[in-house]
Amino acid sequence: MIRMLTLILAAAVACGLVIGCGGGETPAAKSAGGGKVVIGVSLLTLANPFFKDIEKAMREAGAERGYELIVTAGELDPAKQKNQVEDFLVKKVSAIVLCPCDSKSIGTSIAEANKAGIPVFTADIACLAKGAEVVCHIATDNFGGGRLAGKAILEATGGTGKVAVIDHPIVESCILRMKGFTEEIEKANAAGATIQIVGRWPGMGTKDESFKKAEDILQAHGDLKAIFAINDPTALGAVAAIEKAGKAGTIAVVGFDGMPEGKQAIKDGKVYADPIQFPDQIGRQTIEAIAKYLAGEELPKEILIPTSLYKKADADKDPTLAGKAP
Repeated sequence: MIRMLTLILAAAVACGLVIGCGGGETPAAKSAGGGKVVIGVSLLTLANPFFKDIEKAMREAGAERGYELIVTAGELDPAKQKNQVEDFLVKKVSAIVLCPCDSKSIGTSIAEANKAGIPVFTADIACLAKGAEVVCHIATDNFGGGRLAGKAILEATGGTGKVAVIDHPIVESCILRMKGFTEEIEKANAAGATIQIVGRWPGMGTKDESFKKAEDILQAHGDLKAIFAINDPTALGAVAAIEKAGKAGTIAVVGFDGMPEGKQAIKDGKVYADPIQFPDQIGRQTIEAIAKYLAGEELPKEILIPTSLYKKADADKDPTLAGKAP
């Protein structure tokens, strides 16, 4: 009897150490089992330099740890991104990083990864689907950045006049930016400002589509004072439409991102300001979060990186920018 009990106890201890008695490997066992850590990454798009910066930082941080990264991009297509996640599952990667093309529909793909026991992390854009388990979300404080954009619009307009928004409402980061922006404008209006938001137009986060939407806005609202553009490609599309309409210098544009082209437009006086993000920090902290998870450490559900308002005075001192365009 004593011998039997000893054997049972030994088996129980082995179960706890090797598989956690949960039917699969612990994070530490998975990363330390002799195989290379492979991370599957699906970005929103690689047409936007912001996501290229995230990719670069992730690759650098991953290389420091000997990780292999398989980097793809959904290019704004949720179905394409779903296929990329399915490929990661087939390859049995160690972890998955997603910048969702659609914050709700990505939930089914994350749920499949959950079933396969592969941890999922989101970067820049969160998942809003119920029942989809994400280990940690690493992103800009988009709500706070939205409030900064609201402050910039109030400053550029003197707190009065008509303002249009070119949005991209299917991704969580833009939803938060718009929420922060709206709350800041409402707060100012309650204190005496008279800003009227005339509408929100979907620009898909791209320059070409936002140019078309800005043309529609200018035709419908000849007395417009400002446009809040949800990211820098959107802002640059709005600037192009304003210039084509012969209204350069009469309509303020506030963007969001801080990509080089956006900063240059601020220096050249075409964009009023940007709440700028730090994609390199997002990429690096995402890899650091994965490393901690695989080592068995506890992680917060969310890591937020504050934005900073970047205006012409900042651009004029920025050594990375060219001189004022003729």
